[in-house]
Amino acid sequence: MSEENDGRLSFKEAVAFVMQKQQAAFSAMPVFGDRTDDEEQTAEGARIFIVEPDGEGDWQLRFIAGPFFSNAYAANEILTPEEVPASVRELRFLPTRVIDDYYSEQVQVLIQKLVQGSGIDAQMPDYESMPVRKAEEQVVFPVNFIGRDAKQSH
Repeated sequence: MSEENDGRLSFKEAVAFVMQKQQAAFSAMPVFGDRTDDEEQTAEGARIFIVEPDGEGDWQLRFIAGPFFSNAYAANEILTPEEVPASVRELRFLPTRVIDDYYSEQVQVLIQKLVQGSGIDAQMPDYESMPVRKAEEQVVFPVNFIGRDAKQSH
């Protein structure tokens, strides 16, 4: 199946979908820890980009990043259309449905619900029934976890 026919939308198509249908579209990227030579290395978390209606007739981008199996987040931010970086505009998105409650879920559960809302036939583990690990309140994830240069953060 070619990239154009895989059900995913370009960023521009995702925005048009969101504006027309008043639903959401998402893209998720795995985050790996320090790179090693281990070919079996698994993702430690994810970065999720959700194009969604802003409730005022336009759209916004919700950026969520965090480690798997933890209630701690490295980021949960809203970006206006002008703030969306070019690198995000190059991603491909899947149409989905979102309920505000989803945003309080662990990252892997959020991805599971977004995939289910997209209607694609993807086999995903049942993350909701797995044990929860909570991070201590003082835990802060490194800025590089969300793909930002530490010098640029505030």
